[in-house]
Amino acid sequence: MVIYLDGTEMRSRKEAHDHLKQQLALPDYYGRNLDALYDCLTERSEPTELVLVNFELCRETLGKYADALLSTLYHAALHSPALEIREISAETE
Repeated sequence: MVIYLDGTEMRSRKEAHDHLKQQLALPDYYGRNLDALYDCLTERSEPTELVLVNFELCRETLGKYADALLSTLYHAALHSPALEIREISAETE
């Protein structure tokens, strides 16, 4: 399964977690924070590739929180053999 996470849809923390919940089909009990995101991602058993599109735009609006989000995604991928992360920009699509 390939899931696209678009940085243009994550201009605030709320928008980021709304986008993550929708795109990743996270459960209703998802706590809308990075710890909860990590837990949900590492529980996945289906092979999943997360493609981060335009993440540089997310960095412009979320600053250090975007870096923490990215760190959480990569940390989850290190601990879950089913999860892979790839970053692309609009120019490379």
